Amino acid sequence: MGHRPLQQYQGSCHCGAVRFQIETDFPELTQCDCSICRRKNALMVAVHESRFQLLAGEDALTEYQFNTHVARHFFCKVCGIYPFHRKRSMPDHFGINVFCLEDFDPTGIHVRQAVGKGMT
Repeated sequence: MGHRPLQQYQGSCHCGAVRFQIETDFPELTQCDCSICRRKNALMVAVHESRFQLLAGEDALTEYQFNTHVARHFFCKVCGIYPFHRKRSMPDHFGINVFCLEDFDPTGIHVRQAVGKGMT
């Protein structure tokens, strides 16, 4: 299945304190099996930092790091939702939780199972 056209999407946490915008053509979605991704059960799209813009809520974000302390997982301090993280494998990319995007339907987009469990 081919890529979708490059489009702009707005996203937010549940309470709306954290708002962001991305541009992507959704080449694929990923689900990761590492310890944190399994627990948050997010479906993600990788977006280059040049196609990500934090619109509001920098002060509402809290960061969590573990293991190698390379990936940076962000959560809203108010509602606890995970909207995005800085990727370990591609530090110039964000992993965006597609369930935080407005009016987005993941139907028909290939989902790749990322193997994060064995990363050390």
